[in-house]
Amino acid sequence: MTTRPTNPDHSPVPAPAEHQAALGHDPLVVVERLRKVYRTGPKEVVALHDVSFEAYPGELIAIRGRSGSGKTTLLNLVGGLDRPDGGKVVVAGHRVTELPEAGLLGLRRDVIGFIFQSFGLIPVLSAAENVGVPLRLSRTPVAEREERIRMLLSMVGLEKHMNQRPYELSGGQQQRVAVARALANRPRLLIADEPTGQLDSQTGRQIMQLMRAVVRSEGVTALVATHDPSLITLADRVLELHDGAFISPTPHPPNKTPTPA
Repeated sequence: MTTRPTNPDHSPVPAPAEHQAALGHDPLVVVERLRKVYRTGPKEVVALHDVSFEAYPGELIAIRGRSGSGKTTLLNLVGGLDRPDGGKVVVAGHRVTELPEAGLLGLRRDVIGFIFQSFGLIPVLSAAENVGVPLRLSRTPVAEREERIRMLLSMVGLEKHMNQRPYELSGGQQQRVAVARALANRPRLLIADEPTGQLDSQTGRQIMQLMRAVVRSEGVTALVATHDPSLITLADRVLELHDGAFISPTPHPPNKTPTPA
């Protein structure tokens, strides 16, 4: 029988009352027996070994583990940035592991938003222009694009900094721009790889709280890799990787009955 995900004290992670209803929906993300092996000459390093889990609409899931445990590899496979050596990934009904490159490009443009540790902003563009890049790629009409940019920057508290370039912003402000950009095309899944790694603890917590608020208000699913214990407490569930495998298998959310194996 599968086991429930646990907190550091090994108690089940409860589902917040405000999104319990959402957990009754079908999963947005399904990962089954995912495997990834890196080869250097005759040597093989198993980065992921038979990893399985589901993520539901309205959930913020923290994926934790030491450096080298497989967190980034897992997120890259779910987001279609890399190909697995075995297993299956389904996001919003799309079989990520079977899509051709053109299909992956569309998925990353329309369904998934990415937030990176290094912010990933274009230095010569203003905050507004950075947020507008995905909207330009999707050929959003100018009036609609400008309205969406203003709304997103207002949501992350940067409406007064629209015309500033990244070097004129603090690290926390840059990451807020990155969050706004990730939401530009109304993704259903947010993938964040150590999004607070370059920020101080207070600013990092503010960014995590912002992402949690976005999950609630936008109804998206978020997978956040982090090693910071203070941020993990803000997640709805915690999945812990160790040497490429989950310490506690967690293929179902809290509030759902485990299925006999």
